[in-house]
Amino acid sequence: MINIITIEREYGCGGAEIAQLLAKQLGWKLWDQVLTEEIARLAHCPKAVVEAREERRDPLYYRLFKSFLRGSYEGSINAAKLNLVDSETIMRITQRVVQHAAEKGRSVIVGRGSQQFLKNRADTLRVFLYAMREEKVRRLLARGKTQQEAEQLVDTVDRERADFIQRYFRVEWPDRAIYHTMMNTAIGDEGVVQMILSALKTYDTRVTV
Repeated sequence: MINIITIEREYGCGGAEIAQLLAKQLGWKLWDQVLTEEIARLAHCPKAVVEAREERRDPLYYRLFKSFLRGSYEGSINAAKLNLVDSETIMRITQRVVQHAAEKGRSVIVGRGSQQFLKNRADTLRVFLYAMREEKVRRLLARGKTQQEAEQLVDTVDRERADFIQRYFRVEWPDRAIYHTMMNTAIGDEGVVQMILSALKTYDTRVTV
């Protein structure tokens, strides 16, 4: 029986809203902002720090800084005291939190590499959501972004996610072979939710036969 649904998504396609609607209809726990909050708690840092690091690599200057710390005498002495919260640290904690959510079951988990962490679990339905660029820009405009902000975010965030997946999982993004279904969200949030529920029912029947 399917107990977990992972929602991977292109930025601006409505993935967060769709996941929220889906979790509400199923009566399952939504792991989206809650996931970020739990990572921040375990990392002993503000939520904003995690939000700036999750689903992306550390910027070049930060990677150079870490290399300096690891390679210098002063850095080797003081590194343990600095408690650096970098992308690798967040990745390790994220894996723990995602696996914890999976063990509890009845969970809808949004992004953060969850589809990769849980790709070998038979009780997980993995969904990828996407949309045309114009549709994603339209959604962001409706949230109050300017045209320039919306276009820049649509053009950059997914590149960061692709880089993140390549760096930590060594696969292309999206890794199509691991998803049970990929859906265009232009049909509307409610329509996407109903399609996911239909896929869930179909896959559940197939698994339990």
